[in-house]
Amino acid sequence: MTAPLGKDLLGLESLSGDQIRLILDTAEPFKEISERAIKKVPTLRGATIVNLFFEASTRTRVSFEFAEKRLSADSVNIAASNSSVSKGETLVDTARNLEAMRIDMVVIRHGASGAAQFLAERIESNVINAGDGTHEHPTQGLLDLLTLRDHFKRLDGIKVCICGDVLHSRVARSNIWGLKKMGAIVGVCGPRSLLPNAIDDMGVTVFNRIEEAIEWADALNILRLQLERMQGGYIPSLREYNRVFGVTRERLDRVKRDVLILHPGPMNRGVEIDSDVADGPFSVILDQVTNGVAVRMAVLYLLSGGKPELAEAAKKGGER
Repeated sequence: MTAPLGKDLLGLESLSGDQIRLILDTAEPFKEISERAIKKVPTLRGATIVNLFFEASTRTRVSFEFAEKRLSADSVNIAASNSSVSKGETLVDTARNLEAMRIDMVVIRHGASGAAQFLAERIESNVINAGDGTHEHPTQGLLDLLTLRDHFKRLDGIKVCICGDVLHSRVARSNIWGLKKMGAIVGVCGPRSLLPNAIDDMGVTVFNRIEEAIEWADALNILRLQLERMQGGYIPSLREYNRVFGVTRERLDRVKRDVLILHPGPMNRGVEIDSDVADGPFSVILDQVTNGVAVRMAVLYLLSGGKPELAEAAKKGGER
């Protein structure tokens, strides 16, 4: 299928600012659908979408499921631990067998960086990257951008600091590429052991102290420590990490102004973020979850060949 985004959504690094803006603008009319009594439009009726998750996921998988159901698509969920993959079947064999069943799209999460592109090059169905290794997580980056734009009414010129485990974070990379393409000023903050070696080449400001990052930023996007990807030695202890880099109410109060708080989840409360910050008045963490469904609806719609200017009409088509 030809679409404004091309065949697949594999990352934000390869998208233009106009393409990112197109997705955000298309998501806007879809946000209202979630507020209705009947949360469904017939836009993708007849389409079949497979959610192929090789890594555990709750938020992303459920968000994609809601998006698919609200567009009236037929969806099938496959977890690798319960599939032929656990018996030794390759990624390509799995996808080709699925494609032989005449599916239209695959949403894939995989532990290997580049897995989504590897798959997209080998099947004709649309492929959406739901997170691949430490590479990218484009729909999370897009929903973060939409949440920031909702609050600030623009992205150009705002200062956003990504705090925490940047080294292991695909969310961080999608945010960096997406924010920069939309004209935002990007910083990162965390222990040097949790920043990529190439961070100095990514066009971001590096902060060594969380206090400096809070003082500088309009918004903080706080990442969890991905302990499952660490073999040890990255930080002395969780308590020490919270003491030095934790985003606390006390630290925020010192700057005497509002700093927007985002977190892609799941949160390690009391480690990278304290509960009174996560649940505080400047937190938009639940807005991120709401926006995630609308962004994923927009991506599904555009990749299926939907016209951006018809998104509003598509929304109205489901009104009763």
